[in-house]
Amino acid sequence: MNYGDLKSHFNDLLNRSDITTALTTRFIDQGIARIQRQLRTPMSERVFNVTITGQTESLTLPSDFIEIISLYKDEYELERVSMRKYREVANTAVEGKPRIFVRQAEKLLLHPQPTTGTLTLYYHGEFPALSADSDSNVLTNAAPDLMIYAAATFAADFYLDTRAEQFEAKFNQFLIELQEQANDQELQGGTQSILPAYSFQDE
Repeated sequence: MNYGDLKSHFNDLLNRSDITTALTTRFIDQGIARIQRQLRTPMSERVFNVTITGQTESLTLPSDFIEIISLYKDEYELERVSMRKYREVANTAVEGKPRIFVRQAEKLLLHPQPTTGTLTLYYHGEFPALSADSDSNVLTNAAPDLMIYAAATFAADFYLDTRAEQFEAKFNQFLIELQEQANDQELQGGTQSILPAYSFQDE
């Protein structure tokens, strides 16, 4: 499903004559933001590589970053620690193979600080933005139902719609189904190929 189809199905569900294009876009954007806060599946997993060319004290997080999965220096995984623990060792053996890291705002501070090799960050990232009606991404293809009901929860709040509880229940149902399907596939060692919980095919 593309962005134009998504907006059309959302408006059909809401069934209001007073909704504008700007509000439709706003509610869908809010719904996507909510999904990104709550859903953790392989669909949102990303890999970010940085080649080290000199003594490196930190890694700047990518612009689509949401949540850390793990951080590696070449084949070794670094341990994430608290700022307190990081500060306890920050002044010792500054240069060398990093063993620990801590997040500080938009950076991951490393200790010790590497001078060569590759840093690999595995993380959950934002879904590609939707702009043109022809745009689509992995979320519109795999879970348009979730996106539509996520948007509907915000529309119901805005309009004081009596269907608010129904929209919220549907959103949570689709979210749980999607997360459980992803978890099951992860346990079975399969790749994620998720079918929408509901079909919006035209009759």
